[in-house]
Amino acid sequence: MHSAAWHARIACGDEVGAGFLVTGRRVLTCAHVVRCSDRATVTVSFPNARELGELTASVVVHGGWAGAVTDPGDVAVLELDRDVPLAPAGFAPPQAAYTEPYPRLIAYGFPEGYDEGTLAEYQAVSGQLIAGEWLELVAWSGHGQPLVGGFSGAAVTLPDGRVAGMVTAASDTPDVRKGRMLPLDVMARYWPALGELVPGPGHRHDARGWLDGLLHRAAAESERVCDPNRLYVDAVGAFGPPLPPGGFPSLWAAAAYLRGEVPDPEAVTRFAGRLRELLDDDPALRPPAAPPSPSSSATPASSATPPTPAAPSAVASAPSAPSAPSTPDAPAWSPVVVEIDHSGAGPDQVTVEVSAYRDGRRRPVGARRLPRNAVRAYVQNRIDEAVAHLAPDADELVTFVLPREWLNEAVAHWECGADDSTPLGCAYPLVVTDRARHHSGRLRHQLRKKWQKLDSGGAVEVHRVECGTRERPPSLRKRLWDGEAGLAGFATPPTAARQHFEVGLTVPVPVLLWPRAGSGCPGHEDDAPCPDTPAGEPSCPGTAFLDQLTASVTGVPPAELPRHVLSLRLTADAADEPDRHWARDLQLLWDDPRCFPETTASLHSPVA
Repeated sequence: MHSAAWHARIACGDEVGAGFLVTGRRVLTCAHVVRCSDRATVTVSFPNARELGELTASVVVHGGWAGAVTDPGDVAVLELDRDVPLAPAGFAPPQAAYTEPYPRLIAYGFPEGYDEGTLAEYQAVSGQLIAGEWLELVAWSGHGQPLVGGFSGAAVTLPDGRVAGMVTAASDTPDVRKGRMLPLDVMARYWPALGELVPGPGHRHDARGWLDGLLHRAAAESERVCDPNRLYVDAVGAFGPPLPPGGFPSLWAAAAYLRGEVPDPEAVTRFAGRLRELLDDDPALRPPAAPPSPSSSATPASSATPPTPAAPSAVASAPSAPSAPSTPDAPAWSPVVVEIDHSGAGPDQVTVEVSAYRDGRRRPVGARRLPRNAVRAYVQNRIDEAVAHLAPDADELVTFVLPREWLNEAVAHWECGADDSTPLGCAYPLVVTDRARHHSGRLRHQLRKKWQKLDSGGAVEVHRVECGTRERPPSLRKRLWDGEAGLAGFATPPTAARQHFEVGLTVPVPVLLWPRAGSGCPGHEDDAPCPDTPAGEPSCPGTAFLDQLTASVTGVPPAELPRHVLSLRLTADAADEPDRHWARDLQLLWDDPRCFPETTASLHSPVA
């Protein structure tokens, strides 16, 4: 018999759900169960330990769940107001719930009328994750308790009482006997410390304890920079499972993924050995080359430092520090990247990913599927967090990687935050680039060569695309190629010269500039030439813009244009009539692939 006193009932406002004790003071549940925790008290009780009464709790970890049933990250960690004298839940290996023959799974929930709790029996349909997130559950039999409201957050246990996952979705009606659960390895994505508690598939206990100690040491020695993505690649080798989309935000996340999803039992040991090398920064302290084979006498589990197997050539040849090798012509900028793309979940839904580059490596900060009108607030919150990842002396460069129809978005005018009305374009050097161009291998290669020529010095000509030009797009393409253009200036926004603008995006011109607002000359149709301006009268607005632009950027090295445009934006913002300043709506597309030495991972929807 398993008393399982660690099963918990969670109440928050009108919501009632389940949870389970994982340490003396922490309880796991669904984020949607405590969705009202900002305005309602969270209470936790243990039906099999009623003498403890009701305890209050606070949300200390949130998986990023955005509010919809199919949004990812429906995980929350609660911290109780005091320790409880109960043994916490024990965990099964991550694959235990979906290893054939699929076992009977039991959930302890609290539907209406069952404050003391009740049990439901289910099994996994398959080991196939739904949208990379959930396992589908079906009833073990045609009768018994269905998964309904009140089971959210319930531990999904094997018959022996070990936890294999957590219920996140239940059917809306008692007649539908289906539900969904988050397996442990997916939950560890959102709370990497869970990886310390979950046994891996075949990983040795001694290596596991050794790694936990190193992870705590790395967290304490915060001045040391250990790239989790580089360590993971070193640990799994050239033929191991690739990095998941977006990489790992922390060492804990990489370690949890290794334990839960990498079948090689030595990968954890290699990861730990490499991490210790970086922390010690002393070749004499590196772990021994190889452990004894399983058939020979093994090192005792009580050994303070387990042996490390010989690393593959990719590990042996790795430098002793995670930073990428520098090149003489590498730019000094440290980008903070905001990448936006269509989510596939509807015309108003987009995915947003924010990351930072440090030591030549990309560090994911956050990713979310959002309605378009929520993007600005999300980006405002995440840019500050991303900048904190940069080196103290780094020159930050905020780069928006946008779908083509977003390129004219006024991102430079977005405020820094709810409490700071400074436009982003007046707080940081800020540029945009086209997402398709940013991910094009051809253009990245050609742009690198173009920048090498630009770095050699010499004046950079502004290749003007005049208001209402009659130049055929193929002719413009040839002109930009033949002239080896480094900078193209457009007199009008992309919508007023769409074909010509697309030519600029598909040839390796590193810099494009245009006025975000306006449409050139009034009184004539798009693509019609500007009428001659009578003597003494103001010139065409588009022509005037190009004249001002040419005079302003002449002599400015292309690599310094983001900083120069920041100065122009500050000047325009400080003018007596900001809206009349020629640079008020200046948009800068600036594209140097050398700022992103790692192949850019494709943005993925966190849902599908």
